[in-house]
Amino acid sequence: MDPQPPVPLKRVLLKLSGEALMGGRQFGIDPETVNGMACAIADVRKMGIEIALVIGGGNFFRGVSEAGRKFDRGTADNVGMLATVMNALVFQDALEKLGLNTRVMTAVEMRNMAEPFIRRRALRHLEKGRVVLFAAGTGHPYFSTDTAAVLRALEIKADAILKGTKVDGVYSADPVKDPTAVRYEHISHQEVLERGLGVMDQTAIALCRENGIPLMVFSMRDPINLVRLMRGEKVATLVS
Repeated sequence: MDPQPPVPLKRVLLKLSGEALMGGRQFGIDPETVNGMACAIADVRKMGIEIALVIGGGNFFRGVSEAGRKFDRGTADNVGMLATVMNALVFQDALEKLGLNTRVMTAVEMRNMAEPFIRRRALRHLEKGRVVLFAAGTGHPYFSTDTAAVLRALEIKADAILKGTKVDGVYSADPVKDPTAVRYEHISHQEVLERGLGVMDQTAIALCRENGIPLMVFSMRDPINLVRLMRGEKVATLVS
């Protein structure tokens, strides 16, 4: 029998790419897409599940993008961190319009916009039922938001990391480019590393493996999949 994540999940961290907020746009944020995701998160909160988010900044700027490579890596990554703050603030607004209590916590201090990340304070927010959005990555260049997501998940003692992507799980190859790609129901962290599968960057996967935290990869193209996943439906690949 395949290993299963903790059931029921009581506290999760949702990792979204910045590109997921674009909807059909080529750049920036699509308000309808963000609202759809926010509604799904509201439904998860109604189920009594504590949830935190880490959102990338790729819809604005990524340090490892073609444009980013034309700058010093440290500078480019710092700009990317600021992009994640913009996304977190926009997402916070969408959540609060649905009546949710939220907090944005940043790894780089900007007190008139968000709280600085303090682990015990983050835990208290979650215990009080607030949705916490972690922004600015780890606060350091050379680390991706995937790695930041795993780090924050470990710090808040999340039961699992949920990664919302464009595809419905982990495949043996890119299913868009290779129609023969096989979808996995379950795969180990070690296998993901050995096969070089693009689930998360290697640092993030290694952190998951070393700390035994399960990762669930699912499609966020339809936000209702998040609710289905929390209900126990098999809509994700489990990496554990």
